[in-house]
Amino acid sequence: MLEQLEQTSVPWAIVTSGTRPLVTGWFDVMNLAHPKNLVVAEDVQHGKPDPACYQLGRAKLNLPRDASILVLEDAPAGVRAGKAAGFKVVGLATTHSLEQLRDAGADWIVRDMRSVKLKEWEKCTGEAKIEISDALVG
Repeated sequence: MLEQLEQTSVPWAIVTSGTRPLVTGWFDVMNLAHPKNLVVAEDVQHGKPDPACYQLGRAKLNLPRDASILVLEDAPAGVRAGKAAGFKVVGLATTHSLEQLRDAGADWIVRDMRSVKLKEWEKCTGEAKIEISDALVG
């Protein structure tokens, strides 16, 4: 997904509770595209579920307050942060239970990233079409 976002120039960011060295280290180890826009624990005063991290991510992407943003989250605190920021959230049932993600307010819940695909990117309108398959909830 990250490579596809990079290739199509879809604006994206990583918003994580991890530290910068930890996150960049994992991107290197996993040979993943490094985000141009990264929000880490050191960038915000309060961590998730406070929405400030996702609000900062939106600002780093230069998106307006009313932009439609999709958050992909594996933790209930992150789901709550995304929802509190006003975004739609896909919960990934990779580290927490379906019930925990549902109780946190996820709009959709899937087993993992294999269920989320970028179908289309309209650069002129700034709209991405995402396909969610095999949703457990949503």
